[in-house]
Amino acid sequence: MSVENFKPQKIYYELESLSYKLGKELYDKYKDLEWIPIDNHNNIPMFRNKSNSEFGKMKKNLIIAIRKTHKYVSNKKISNFLVPYTSSGCAASCLYCYLVCNYNKCSYLRIFVNREQMLTKLVNTSLKSDKLLTFEIGSNSDLILENTLTGNLEWTIENFALNGKGFITFPTKFSMVDSLLGLNHKGKTIIRMSVNPYDIIKSVEFGTSNLKDRVNAINKLCDSGYIVGILIAPVIMINEWERMYIELLDYLECWLSEKVKNSMSIEVIFMTYSYVNRVININAFPKAIDLFNSNLMVGKGRGKYGYKLSIKESAGEFLRKEITKRFKKAKIAYIV
Repeated sequence: MSVENFKPQKIYYELESLSYKLGKELYDKYKDLEWIPIDNHNNIPMFRNKSNSEFGKMKKNLIIAIRKTHKYVSNKKISNFLVPYTSSGCAASCLYCYLVCNYNKCSYLRIFVNREQMLTKLVNTSLKSDKLLTFEIGSNSDLILENTLTGNLEWTIENFALNGKGFITFPTKFSMVDSLLGLNHKGKTIIRMSVNPYDIIKSVEFGTSNLKDRVNAINKLCDSGYIVGILIAPVIMINEWERMYIELLDYLECWLSEKVKNSMSIEVIFMTYSYVNRVININAFPKAIDLFNSNLMVGKGRGKYGYKLSIKESAGEFLRKEITKRFKKAKIAYIV
């Protein structure tokens, strides 16, 4: 079931968050729900004590808080910096989600109401640089989904267009983009749509938009002047994965607009899985596919698994060949 029209069941909130404009707006919007005060969004005892089997139910809650961490992390892929921004976590339940941490299941959606503070730092950092920088603002959440609750993207895109220098960027697995189409973004926002084969979206990316809607969304964004990209991510090597990804590329070739195909960048990211993911999934989604494959994967330290280097390199070359065959004008930013 998609969470495109997500409405939380309960709201857990830091008391101070209601002193911010966005906090007050969210309180008015969801005043019919139960609001439960907490001391710290990073330590919610009633969540820590939940069993793994309740992971999916916990995703139905919303946490409203103040972001206290504002350190930018250098990045050398599609952006210059990873920026902590207005949310973390997500209401969807992708089985591989890298936002799942330890056993407090902290991948539930948290919204941070001190957005003015975050945007001011973002704008000031962009203006101080001699060159045009790109800031990844969506590495900790899906901002399209978050935007349906907060309207933060419209606010961010227009304010950065007016005051900032360089670019902001974020990926998404959701298609709810209509509110962004008429914005005066001035070409400073890059939106990248994450895609996977139909069967993988259905069996692994629970709660996200379907492939057809994702493709329609990126076409509309490109028509509205946004810089766009496609992430084939994460590549998951389950049975018949080659066939499924060829079918995905054929679908993209057929249904992406010529404007998108002639201008997009493409990122390819192979799945990293974790011991924590696997333990939670076994209990929370007992009928779901097991993404761990001991024949293909190897430990990467800190409880994570990745595909063996030789296998990933071979698969990467296969995908590079198939992508290049169909999208001669697109730039493959990286395959990792």
